Amino acid sequence: MRKTTYKVKVLKIETRRNKHGEPTSYRVEWWTDNERWRETFKREPQADAFRSSLITAARNGEAFSLTNGEPLSWGRAKRATTSWYDFACSYVDMKWKDAAAKYRQDIARALTAATPAMIIEDRGMSDAAFLRSAMHRWGFNTKDRPNAPDEVAGALRWLSLNTRPVADLVDPAVARALLTAGTSRLTGKSVAPNTARKHRMLLANAMDYAVEQGLLDENPIRSLKWTPPRASGQVDRRSVVNHTQARALLAAVETQQPSGKRLMAFFALMYYAALRPEEAMSLRKQDVTLPALVLNKATQEQEEPADAWGEIHLSEAHPFAGAAWTDDGTAREKRALKHRAEGEGRTVPCEPALTRILRRHLADFGDGPHGLLFYGVRGGDLPAITYRRAWRKARQDALSASEAASPLAARPYDLRHACVSTWLNAGVPAPQVAEWAGHSVEVLLRVYAKCIDGQDETARRRITEAREED
Repeated sequence: MRKTTYKVKVLKIETRRNKHGEPTSYRVEWWTDNERWRETFKREPQADAFRSSLITAARNGEAFSLTNGEPLSWGRAKRATTSWYDFACSYVDMKWKDAAAKYRQDIARALTAATPAMIIEDRGMSDAAFLRSAMHRWGFNTKDRPNAPDEVAGALRWLSLNTRPVADLVDPAVARALLTAGTSRLTGKSVAPNTARKHRMLLANAMDYAVEQGLLDENPIRSLKWTPPRASGQVDRRSVVNHTQARALLAAVETQQPSGKRLMAFFALMYYAALRPEEAMSLRKQDVTLPALVLNKATQEQEEPADAWGEIHLSEAHPFAGAAWTDDGTAREKRALKHRAEGEGRTVPCEPALTRILRRHLADFGDGPHGLLFYGVRGGDLPAITYRRAWRKARQDALSASEAASPLAARPYDLRHACVSTWLNAGVPAPQVAEWAGHSVEVLLRVYAKCIDGQDETARRRITEAREED
């Protein structure tokens, strides 16, 4: 497909005026083949200089790009002068508006890891750890970059002057070094498989933008042969607690001061209803429907009904991202449920044990800010560090030394795995479990394949029966 043309027509400068007839801007318009291009300037001399450059290039017989309408020589000059750091910042700025807070941070991590491979020389460079911190926290953060402290701003200016041009990535060796750095730790060892895949994808996306901007002719990352690290993607069966262990862990959480009683229900939602932590964080009082209490005629007291099932209605999630990455400066960002469109919710059953726990929690802590079920001791957001610290202590208190040293319930998220495994092993159809858990059936069966009991025994019995028939 043809990418250039020599057929160029440059029009006169158009003066843009307000309703009072006063000039507000000056527009240069030109055509390449049948494609119209425009550039607008605040001052007329700027517009005139730009128009003159277009006319000079056309009279000199230069080819014009059909991608951006500019003379090819302009693109070559741009390629030679655009440093990797400056390009990376422009890519971050382009993605910032529409990206989720956690995705913004993922982009910053990938670019921070990759950038050292593009440094020309280390003369005058800040300490490596400080430089990485400056890039991640300020350089690749559109919101906070203009407010970087003086020392950080100086380090970032150094990067702008001392990173290689993006055009150098046409060399496969340079592109390979970028990819290797982007998927490695400071020690040189590869990052976790899922992180490596993510960083490779993010760097490839950045290079797509470089092609779009005319800095490269093709994507060098996608051209490299790269074998992704193997990752099972399945739940480790050793991390899944049984019911006795789960109850012991919840009891150990409840005894902790000062947050244990309010955190017990938080963890119970993961174990009994398979909620993700960010989903539990978003729950409000009106999202929980509990059965009405019944009157015990013998004692004349209100009691839970014998079949005390309730429902939990989920409509959004509040993942932790950090104040630096959200638009409003809060630690958590309001997002749609995972794998669901904006406004699309799901309903999860609330079994009797969880019904009792939530009723007690609502009685003790039901008047949180904005109706939220979970909040900090002082009334603000429940800090992620608070519930993680509580979980670590609960494992020490409730598990044996050997269990605590194992992967058993190593993360609060493992309570969700235990719940989904329980549903599957109880014989609940996979489509129903997938709906409750917020998965597709395909992902559900792949992720929890090792947690479904009885499959080995059934398979052996069927093989034996088949042999006997022979």
